[in-house]
Amino acid sequence: MVRARPGRVRSPVMTSSHFRTDALLFDMDGTLISSLESVVRCWRRWAREYGIGAERFGRVRLHGRPAVEIIGELLPPERVAGALARIEELEVADVAGGVVRLPGTAELLAALPAERWAVVTSATGRLARARLAAAGITPGLLVSADDVRRGKPDPEPFLLAAGKLGFAPHHCTVFEDAPAGLAAGRAAGMYTVALTTTHDVAELAADLVVADLSQVTAAAGADGVRLTVATAGDRPAR
Repeated sequence: MVRARPGRVRSPVMTSSHFRTDALLFDMDGTLISSLESVVRCWRRWAREYGIGAERFGRVRLHGRPAVEIIGELLPPERVAGALARIEELEVADVAGGVVRLPGTAELLAALPAERWAVVTSATGRLARARLAAAGITPGLLVSADDVRRGKPDPEPFLLAAGKLGFAPHHCTVFEDAPAGLAAGRAAGMYTVALTTTHDVAELAADLVVADLSQVTAAAGADGVRLTVATAGDRPAR
């Protein structure tokens, strides 16, 4: 795999990076889809039900983290299992009208053979499948929080996905919008493309940074997938 490294671009003109990859590993929320409104709505209701005040709840980072980790910060261990089941129930029930595909998602996925991509998410399998179905996305491989012992920023989720697809980690490309997910991709030895859909660019350490997947095009062939990534004002990755 040829690893394209962006150089310094002082003007905001669009430039392109071209490289080949064996597989594309996508985060779900903030990368392929947005369920932010649903997430906030459900977690606020959950917090009220469990007597967690707005000030305390407002200090909790929700995005890009497994629900069990969030709940573990807020409740004693003996209450975690029940609370986890409750937030999953609320979020699954809220997918209708609460999930939208992000720009470029449909076009990019349509260009990829099923065996060349996977969704790797911190959501549970049940919730991930509900959200993806609501957005009209059917991955050949889904790696969820149920499948791993250690979630992002640990590399385990991405390494598992690469192994299941049958490709070496360093021949895979990760698409992520969250710092924890990008850290997981780097730790797995994978090429990383960050999306600025949920975090400021200054928070995103990646090989390439794009606004969303509309800046990514793919052409699949026998030797893998050739990607063209258009970026405005490329900067050094690390």
